[in-house]
Amino acid sequence: MGAAALTYGKSGEWRVSGGWWRGKSTPAKVETYTRWSFHFFGLAEIFSVGLAALGQAGPAVGGWLLLVVCGHAALTMLTASRALDWTRGRRDQPVRLMWTLAAATAVIAVAALALVQHGPESKDVETAAGAVFAGVTAFGAGTIALGVRERRRVLAVVGGFAAGAWAVTWPLGLPTAEGLVTALVVLLGGGFIAFTSAFSVWLLDAVYELDEARETRARLAVAEERLRFGRDLHDVMGRNLAVIALKSELAVQLARRERPEAVDQMIEVQRIAWESQREVRDVVRGYREADLGAELAGAHGVLTAAGISCEVSGPVAGLPAEVQSALGWVVREATTNVLRHGNAERCGVSVRMREGRVVLTVENDGAAGAAPKGDGSGLAGLRERLAAVSGTLEAGAEGGVFRVVAEVPLKAVAV
Repeated sequence: MGAAALTYGKSGEWRVSGGWWRGKSTPAKVETYTRWSFHFFGLAEIFSVGLAALGQAGPAVGGWLLLVVCGHAALTMLTASRALDWTRGRRDQPVRLMWTLAAATAVIAVAALALVQHGPESKDVETAAGAVFAGVTAFGAGTIALGVRERRRVLAVVGGFAAGAWAVTWPLGLPTAEGLVTALVVLLGGGFIAFTSAFSVWLLDAVYELDEARETRARLAVAEERLRFGRDLHDVMGRNLAVIALKSELAVQLARRERPEAVDQMIEVQRIAWESQREVRDVVRGYREADLGAELAGAHGVLTAAGISCEVSGPVAGLPAEVQSALGWVVREATTNVLRHGNAERCGVSVRMREGRVVLTVENDGAAGAAPKGDGSGLAGLRERLAAVSGTLEAGAEGGVFRVVAEVPLKAVAV
């Protein structure tokens, strides 16, 4: 598939280009794996039933059996794919397709039994036709069970096909023992396929729910930060505005009475207004500036809570405030991208000194989708912040690892 690479598009968006598989999110990968697992059931039917019938019955009869099994397998693949889309809520329940598969399964099964009774007098042909009967019925039952939700209905579908397989042997005059064995094979084979399909769908739903929970956690973190900023701003402005309103009202009353104290009250109002402006600037500055040590500790806590193994290393004490603020934003943005865009299981953050430069490295093993979209608060925004302190930023994916490297020269900051 090749290593992914970071490209900057004309629209100002950073994109990770690479293999088809790496470009998928974790839920999309699990869904693709699940879908192809269902397709594998169709291939398994062709190889285990169709090709086996061809080898046993010979080119004449076996070729027709193989062709019929291939058609049935293609129908099971289509039904499984549509049923999976239905479980994900992308389309309606494929009821007609399920009935079509059921009818095709019944027709093929009856034809196979008829071939056993009225076909060529050959043990190999009888064995091949019997295998087609049991195999087609089992794969059909297991696939149709994927299109229903309730456990009782799944059991009813599989049990109904097994009972039908037993019942259809009576008019053809097959021995009771052989009919029971055939029904048991259909029950076990169809039950295995149905159980495997149901478990795969349950696992896929769980992965999607976990991904949605992670997105919700990221949105809640942003909302919590906004609430914190709103509370801080309210604490600063609420009291001061109330005092300004009271003193302004007092100054109006004194001015109407031509009292000289009105000037003193307005001077106090002016002082409180200037003080409020300074406090608001302090709140905004604290919101915009990021402390490197606090951001590293926060990144470790958030990533660990998200189930991502995180290792933080390197000294941060003694670094200039401008450097800590710029690098703190890099840690904050990289951590957000790991949570929201990547599929990481491990993340490492290191700070080290090298030839008069502070080097911050953030790397994770979730290269797919690790680059932020847009340049307002993404990589382009980080480059602008680092440029203010003569710093540089490099980002890219290689060998399944997405790495962000920020460097800031200490001498340039000191000047």
